[in-house]
Amino acid sequence: MVLLASSAFTPVSALAQINATPKPGQGAPADDPKPQPPAATASEKPIVPDAEFDAALPQLSDDMNAPLEQITPADPASAPQPVEPIEDAEDLDAAGKEAEIASPLAPIDQFDTTPVAETAPVNDEKAVEIRYATRIVGLDELGLDDQFDDLSALEDGDGRAANAAIITARAREDEKLAVRLMRSIGYYDASAVSTIEQTPGAARSVTAVITATPGPLYRLGSIKLDAGPTVPPTLIADNFRLKVGEAIDAVRVQAAEANVSLILPQNGYPFAQVGQRDILLDDETHTGDYTLPITTGMRSSFGGIRTEGDPVFDTGHIGILTRFKRDQIYDSRKVDDLRDALIATSLFSTVSVEPVKTGQAGPDGTEYVDLLVRQTRGPARTLAAEAGYSTGQGFRAEVSWTHRNLFPPEGALILSAIGGTQEQGASATFRRSNAGKRDRTFQVFASALRSDVEAFTSLTGTLGARYSYDSTPIWQKPFTWSVGVELVGTREDRYDFARGARERGNYFIGALPLFAGWDKSDDLLNPTRGFRLKLNLSPETSVRGAARPYVRAMAEGTAYYPVGDSIVVAGRARFGTIQGIERDLLAPSRRYYAGGGGSVRGFGFQELGPRSPDGKPIGGRSFNEFAIEGRYRFGNFGIVPFIDAGQVYESNIPQLTNIRFGAGIGGRLYTNFGPLRLDVATPIARKPGESKVALYISIGQAF
Repeated sequence: MVLLASSAFTPVSALAQINATPKPGQGAPADDPKPQPPAATASEKPIVPDAEFDAALPQLSDDMNAPLEQITPADPASAPQPVEPIEDAEDLDAAGKEAEIASPLAPIDQFDTTPVAETAPVNDEKAVEIRYATRIVGLDELGLDDQFDDLSALEDGDGRAANAAIITARAREDEKLAVRLMRSIGYYDASAVSTIEQTPGAARSVTAVITATPGPLYRLGSIKLDAGPTVPPTLIADNFRLKVGEAIDAVRVQAAEANVSLILPQNGYPFAQVGQRDILLDDETHTGDYTLPITTGMRSSFGGIRTEGDPVFDTGHIGILTRFKRDQIYDSRKVDDLRDALIATSLFSTVSVEPVKTGQAGPDGTEYVDLLVRQTRGPARTLAAEAGYSTGQGFRAEVSWTHRNLFPPEGALILSAIGGTQEQGASATFRRSNAGKRDRTFQVFASALRSDVEAFTSLTGTLGARYSYDSTPIWQKPFTWSVGVELVGTREDRYDFARGARERGNYFIGALPLFAGWDKSDDLLNPTRGFRLKLNLSPETSVRGAARPYVRAMAEGTAYYPVGDSIVVAGRARFGTIQGIERDLLAPSRRYYAGGGGSVRGFGFQELGPRSPDGKPIGGRSFNEFAIEGRYRFGNFGIVPFIDAGQVYESNIPQLTNIRFGAGIGGRLYTNFGPLRLDVATPIARKPGESKVALYISIGQAF
């Protein structure tokens, strides 16, 4: 012990000799050839012999939880002396502390381990902040400065940091970013260095500088598409958009590979897989040899349809929704279209369509694949409401309840109620979607409606049917049409010029409404370019004492022209005519009127046109309307100034005389289901009795 304690740096060999040294009184074995160390001197003898040390230790209790015992000194003179009487408070306090220190410790299981709560000091000083600037050198020539700004750690810090170490760390991250960006466009020897410059006296005292050095540009030296045979043989090569000599641009490389993975399933290869590319770079010629493995799989054609899960439709109705026939070459676009058609029914919680191998030979050396439709039934009922307001018409609200599959497949029942300032009514509609053929809709409807508008009051019952080919928000069709039949019974009041007074009468009307539309706009609810043409034609017969046949017709054209990225100029022209009957023999509800939110804004509902001697609108047999808008959009909001014009005429051919104008401005809130519209307008050259200001609130653009 003495030798170890006195030599803190004893080498390992010396430690070995110490450990091997025999204890005092023991000699080395007689046959030990090793020389013995010299005998210990008096100064090397232990200060306290081990036997004496062990005898001085107190006896300890076997109880781990017992209090620690006091050590009784061997020398009685060193034993604690009796405590003398305490004279004053200071002596009392000192004695108490000494007694507490001298008292036995509490058992471990009774020791209070609760930490002492201390209040951390509050630093009221404002946190130190270093403001820095960022300068990028070498990326603007490569067109990478915008990408760098979007991803930069320095830019994300908004020019502020708590200390210089943070600025340095951000700069190092941006070094790596600059190198990644340069390599992504073919500069594989690129490097970047960051430096931190002091700019005393400037608004930003530190400038972080990223200096990028692109090096030579690497180009494609060779292209190898490792794939099996296809039909046609050049299918992959014709659709691979990379050429030898082009820069090895990561975006273009990925786009070319994605195009191949897209084209193959569209041309009969549903199970094609594009493998992992390999590019071997040559740092002497600065070129790269590109290899792409492609597994095409068997060329396939459409077979049958399978289904599993919680079925909503059987395979027969799913077949109606397909746009392909058996034996046609497989095309993934038609599979996606089928899935979209199923989703559009709104009858599924989840639905998927995927090809399944059959192993059966198809035409032209192909193999049949079936389409597996996995169905999970979703809620079929919908409760909806809509509301609007316009000056002249007041409020109008409609509530509807729909069960979309009450009469499978896709036989819906729709019940609705209308309440408003001028209209109250109810209706019931049976609708069969995809009736016998995809996108064909057949519906039968019945309604009862009470109207109290400025031109007339009426109580009308209608029974009708309609067969149509319509656009939907998912499929906006260029050509749409409908044919229908209506039987109308109505009791209305009209002004009798012969008697000079109003009278009520009953009208029975039979109509065959026809519609055709040509739509080349880019969006159904919020078009920004293109045009639309619409034609309504309705041969009708009015029976009031005698049958009087006539024809109602209306034509409308709208156009949309973008000016820059945020402005669209939109225009509309609409004309209507009624041929074959005098105006006063028509039921007032079948005449033409103008004015209001869907007509000429700035005027109240039905406010334009001729009036009876009692001052109420009496409608006409022809009309014309015009409108032009400037739709300015910023984010999800928009401002729309507009001018409308129009007039109603007693003649059966619309004139261009006495045209009235209204002007105003509107606001738009763009949502995922269409714009919310609020328009405010006023008549130009207002006449007595006309509206001063008209307000219109609705959903969708005015046209």
